[in-house]
Amino acid sequence: MKLSDFQYNLPKTYIAKNPASPRDKANMMVLNRANGEIDHKTFADVIDYMDKGDVIVVNKTKVMQARLFGKKERTNAKIEVFVLRELNKEENIWDVIVDPARKVRIGNRIYFNEKLWCEVIDNTTSRGRTVRFNEDAGDIFKAIEKIGHTPLPPYIKRETLPKDKEDYQTIFAEVDGSVAAPTAGLHFTPQLAKKIEKKGIKIVPVILHIGLGTFRPVEVEDLTKHKMDSEYFEIPEDTSKIINKALSEKKNVYVVGTSACRALESSVTSEGFSKPNYGWTDKFIFPSYDFKITKRLITNFHQPESTLLMLAAAFAGYDFIMKAYKRALKDDYRFLSYGDAMLIL
Repeated sequence: MKLSDFQYNLPKTYIAKNPASPRDKANMMVLNRANGEIDHKTFADVIDYMDKGDVIVVNKTKVMQARLFGKKERTNAKIEVFVLRELNKEENIWDVIVDPARKVRIGNRIYFNEKLWCEVIDNTTSRGRTVRFNEDAGDIFKAIEKIGHTPLPPYIKRETLPKDKEDYQTIFAEVDGSVAAPTAGLHFTPQLAKKIEKKGIKIVPVILHIGLGTFRPVEVEDLTKHKMDSEYFEIPEDTSKIINKALSEKKNVYVVGTSACRALESSVTSEGFSKPNYGWTDKFIFPSYDFKITKRLITNFHQPESTLLMLAAAFAGYDFIMKAYKRALKDDYRFLSYGDAMLIL
């Protein structure tokens, strides 16, 4: 498969700027791999495809309010600091991106308010910096939560709104660490989750902290030469046990989103079962990957030439997924993070 195989024309008018309200009323396209049929539902109908004993795997990562606006010491120049990930908890050391980068050098301090500031201790890329937050800042995650702004994807061309702080967060979000939402999970409401569990379907968590790599374009035509950014993941022991029981009983494992899928497929036993694990994964899934854990996939409609589209194509089949995307454009589905859903059976 080549990069150009995943190109299609996505008009800007199809990119959703706000989520459906309520969330579970988003459109849902259903792809049946067994017979090649495509159906059109709303997301609340997803429960009708599930049976008692099935398992749903969700990503419980939480989006950090990653965009911080501060001023450089002495000059008072306005600087945006986009926090990426914590490198050292004891010393408050983080990876960040700064803008404008030309004004930010090693040794500079950037002040956000009276209680929070950081000092640049290293240059990592043209815009990347390593910074140390002040020792008396307390919990940096909590400080960021208070003063930061929601890191909406770059393709949502509008100002961040106060409601984005809640809208761009799934109901499963618990553990700080992502700079982008696991968007397939955005379609769930507390009411729908309760109905699913009442039917005898277990919802279990994994973690994969999504980095900026999710938006980074693939730059090689030969996909075998593409290298994914490493992202931290965790698969709890209880989650693996529940998944493996379902697999043993020939039940379906519904995986919510490409991030949860990559986490699960990064830790598989030789017998094809889930293995509890934590660490970093750079797993790149594209056709014709052989999925071990994922039996059903819930996802969104993704950007052209994106690794997310490639994963969906690997699961549904390339021809089937491209046919579905043509249908989605014809039928006015909403695309990308705040857009509609796809269920692949």
